[in-house]
Amino acid sequence: MAQDIDQRIFDLYDEYCHGYIDRREFLSKAAAITIGGVSALWMAQALMPRYAEAQTISFTDERIRGLYVEYPSPGGTSGTMRGYLVQPTGEGPFPSVVIFHENRGLNPYVEDVARRAAVAGFLALAPDGLSPVGGYPGNDDDGRTMQRNLDPDELSQDMVNSARYVQGHELSTGRLGATGFCWGGGMTNRLAVALGEDLSAGVPFYGAAPATEDVASIRAAMMIQYAETDERINAMWPDFEAAMQANGVDYRMHMYEGTNHGFHNNSTPRYNEEAADLAWSRTIDFWTEHLTG
Repeated sequence: MAQDIDQRIFDLYDEYCHGYIDRREFLSKAAAITIGGVSALWMAQALMPRYAEAQTISFTDERIRGLYVEYPSPGGTSGTMRGYLVQPTGEGPFPSVVIFHENRGLNPYVEDVARRAAVAGFLALAPDGLSPVGGYPGNDDDGRTMQRNLDPDELSQDMVNSARYVQGHELSTGRLGATGFCWGGGMTNRLAVALGEDLSAGVPFYGAAPATEDVASIRAAMMIQYAETDERINAMWPDFEAAMQANGVDYRMHMYEGTNHGFHNNSTPRYNEEAADLAWSRTIDFWTEHLTG
């Protein structure tokens, strides 16, 4: 499917996903593009997420146990947070990881990622930044609007508090890793700044770089995952890399050839199976290296 979609439609979808245009404008602009005399509207419609088809690990998988938890979040949106906590079977303790969602709340794709992490042996928490205002609403359009209307500093604090919650959980060894996608990738970078030595390993997927002056606070090992065609995010890399080099940060970067922003999300045709599988195996290996030694 992905190979049948014109790159211009992927680019429009990226604008839509990041809130620069709304759904109506996205579809209208796509419809105005003709390819071989045929409107590209069908391509735009094909990019809408199909979460039920994308699930890779069931909620009832015998290798894991998941539940929704609530915990205090001082300084956040409401003072309370909710997240999806998934543990491997067994008594533990387990190394812990926090998984940050995109710019639309805790949707089924990110919950599935938390289950994947638990299957790999990690205690995984996927916080829902929208929980203080009712939670992920069941569709990405409304979720995106809700998240955009939150105070960004309070939302970030909710995510930092979530990381500290899972790190201090009775089933956690106390070693903490993090990953996130799109907005959550940027949040992974900000968490590395906020937690310093309390974060052992961060793996941001196509996330905005932190402010250059803040990089000096990073103590975690960082593995940066980029999509080749993601010009907006990739433009931040030279300054980010220079700042990490200047401050002695342990880092590595992977650029995935021929991929679009969002290539790990298997609910839309932006998904690139080969790159996503490689990026995820690298994530698990990186966490294992830094959280279980």
